[in-house]
Amino acid sequence: MLLPYLNEGIIEAGCDEAGRGCLAGSVFAAAVILPPNFENELLNDSKQLTEKQRYALREVIEREALAWAVGEVTPKEIDKINILNASFLAMHRALDQLTIRPEHLLIDGNRFKKYGDIPHTTVVKGDGKYLSIAAASILAKTYRDDYMSRLHAELPIYDWNNNKGYPTKKHRAAIAQHGASAYHRMTFNLLGGDGQLSLF
Repeated sequence: MLLPYLNEGIIEAGCDEAGRGCLAGSVFAAAVILPPNFENELLNDSKQLTEKQRYALREVIEREALAWAVGEVTPKEIDKINILNASFLAMHRALDQLTIRPEHLLIDGNRFKKYGDIPHTTVVKGDGKYLSIAAASILAKTYRDDYMSRLHAELPIYDWNNNKGYPTKKHRAAIAQHGASAYHRMTFNLLGGDGQLSLF
């Protein structure tokens, strides 16, 4: 069972990101404040769930959370500030949109850039330990998947509806054949070797 909170009796927001290891597309993050009595046996790290379960849980989270928000940082921004800083910025953008101000932040991972004067705790594999981080992981993942599906409709050659921008063989083969798109992260090793490529 996932834990409902780290600190009892205060407003705690869980944060997680999705798309950090992708070659293309924005990185997304979510922040979620759940009610103290929230329970859901299915809620877990988004990677442990099926796509159908993630989308069903997204509806539950959006309906029952006290507050939730999703932030996005574009490929161009990622290239400018690097993916680690972009992940922090996406979380900050999600936190900026919360309608309730949290008193403490639970962050998935081992590093975070302080958000204002709000104290935070980083938790390695936190999406498998705390309900609020698991909820954030589901929102970040599903909103990013929706975004990659829209990009796939625009540029189907990269197979983004299947790989979501991650470095699969098919994705890299399409980059090698067609070049990179405006959605690719040009500071990433797009071809996997030391190959050169062109931007179209």
